[in-house]
Amino acid sequence: MLKQIVFSLALLATLGVFTYSAFRYIRFFRFTKADFRIKDFGRRFGVMFRVAIGQTRIFRFPFAGLLHALVFWGFCVILFGSFEMLIDGLFATEKSLGFLGLIYDVIIGGGDVFALTIAIAILVFLSRRVFLHIKRFEGIEMKHISHLDANIALSLIFLLMISLQGMNIAYLQHQHMVNKAVIGVYPVSSLFTGWIAGWDLASVNILYQTCWWAHILMIFLFVNILPYSKHFHVFMSVPNVFLSRLEPLGKLTNMDEITREVRLMLDPDTAFAGPAEDAHIDRFGVKDAEDVSWKSYFDSLACTECGRCTSVCPANITGKKLSPRKIMMDLRARMKEKGPLMVKNGKSFSDQKSLIRDYISEEELWSCTTCNACSRECPININQPTLILEMRRYLVMEEGSAPGQIKAMFGYIENNGAPWQFSQGDRMLWAKEIEVPVIADLFARGEKPEFLYWVGCSGAFDDRYRKVSRAFAGILNHLKVSYAVLGTEETCSGDPARRAGNEMLYQMQALQNIELFRKYGISKILTTCPHCYNIFKNEYPDLGGHYEVVNYVHFIDDMIDRGSLLTNKAVFGNTRLTYHDPCYLGRANEIYKEPRKILNSLSPTFTEMQRNRSSALCCGGGGAQMFKETEPGKKEIYMERTRDVLMTDAEVVATACPFCMNMITDGIKYKNKQNEVRNMDIAEMIAVSLNL
Repeated sequence: MLKQIVFSLALLATLGVFTYSAFRYIRFFRFTKADFRIKDFGRRFGVMFRVAIGQTRIFRFPFAGLLHALVFWGFCVILFGSFEMLIDGLFATEKSLGFLGLIYDVIIGGGDVFALTIAIAILVFLSRRVFLHIKRFEGIEMKHISHLDANIALSLIFLLMISLQGMNIAYLQHQHMVNKAVIGVYPVSSLFTGWIAGWDLASVNILYQTCWWAHILMIFLFVNILPYSKHFHVFMSVPNVFLSRLEPLGKLTNMDEITREVRLMLDPDTAFAGPAEDAHIDRFGVKDAEDVSWKSYFDSLACTECGRCTSVCPANITGKKLSPRKIMMDLRARMKEKGPLMVKNGKSFSDQKSLIRDYISEEELWSCTTCNACSRECPININQPTLILEMRRYLVMEEGSAPGQIKAMFGYIENNGAPWQFSQGDRMLWAKEIEVPVIADLFARGEKPEFLYWVGCSGAFDDRYRKVSRAFAGILNHLKVSYAVLGTEETCSGDPARRAGNEMLYQMQALQNIELFRKYGISKILTTCPHCYNIFKNEYPDLGGHYEVVNYVHFIDDMIDRGSLLTNKAVFGNTRLTYHDPCYLGRANEIYKEPRKILNSLSPTFTEMQRNRSSALCCGGGGAQMFKETEPGKKEIYMERTRDVLMTDAEVVATACPFCMNMITDGIKYKNKQNEVRNMDIAEMIAVSLNL
């Protein structure tokens, strides 16, 4: 009876403290903003079982990933035994779930094996942290308390496993000494009962009770330490994966409040039914903790601080200040600081500090290439670029703050319809050497092409990428595809403005384009620029622009598969080829196999870079970086990527993006390797093989 009373009091205290902690966080969530609607439950469960339960992303770091997966799976199994201990403690029973028979034997046996496995894994983790000084565990955000927190939690887990093993060993020896049947299977603990074979019954009972109480009380302690620890992800990670953003990584959330304003500016008579005219909008973008969405705050609480995101961030790799892990930790710390003050004084309370500048500098925000390497690597599906872009939106739309070259880019898009200072009338100069149909001419004759070929600003104005536009148009002509271009009516898709935080300018460009597409009845769009492909496919639908968008590598691969396009392997022969994955084709839209199939059709000597596919390093041009000077660092991102290229000894590096073309070409020139390594777009390579 005394044991039941003590246990019940300990359980009540645990639940009481945990309820207080949970309510504290719930109050903070009340200050956050709305986000996406939670639907598609079947798909969400699929993601949860694959990523959270199956631990698929954790295996991208194979050794540490395997150990972590074993610890996670082990905890899942051992939870069964912990639940049984709760029943036994409350009702003074022993092995209360033993009636489950074979199921019980399998689970308890698995838990016994996992207890030793987890203990060994924890010792490895502690050794790595204390002695090996793994680079991704370091950083300006990782202060002494962060390391101490991790070591305490790991030590507590180790003691939990030791106490569980000790409890099992004592139980087995006790049953043997009193000639009673053993309930359950204990394949590991049975190997160690010899250690206490000479003990008397009283000593064995003391060992059992000591381990039993130590184990359950440490569980109670652990449960209430977690909400104040980096290991809060023990509770938060699985729900966070379930609540993942299900859209492609390349998709940014639409600002509906901006949409209404832009529609009113463009045509007051057709403004959609949005918020009431007097609807109050506190702030565009994110300045402080109360401006973030509930999902971004949930992400920050779920963050494991593992550093996988930062270890693959191209800005961080090249010595710049940005650390995606720090962004999430800073949000969590800022809410922890300001949340209680807002609870006490109201959401409008100001302590004269903010998330931007007091925690996160503008330099960090403008270093991001939006390559999504961080979000692709995160084992629990945190989306760091979403938060970074929201803070850029605040800087640009609320303060008018941006690097000078970015402001100039905004002006060029507004005045010239392109991110550079070129005349709109020069948009067709790229096609002066070839015959390219213009949609206005076809429309005047009552004809309608199957495809709109969207040339893009780089394809129209960049001297190097004009060659790619000509090559692809030549391929379309060779195949006798029904297509046309907009010519001088084409204008910027708005992608650079949106990635730089100017949502107003993006939506003005997008809605004008959508109206133009409607005018010509356009339903299919061919693109050579991955950024335009991504924005048409994933983001224009939010504004009513629904099209069948086809990237040119998809198109070329399909033509090869159909037999409509026959490549000539003799042209490239045994030329050593490699391929750089553009971020907005690869991670943003999962296009990996098609370009490789095309290149393998051109040469049998295709070689992968060490960092490839979803692990490919960004060229450094995305996220509006193409239009500004980079932030200070040890080296340029494109130089780091060029090093990857040169390590393959390739004679040709294939690209499929205008920004990548520019960046890698610059890197090759900087290394004085332009006579040894050529940078060619896939469209150019196909055109060469066809002798066009």
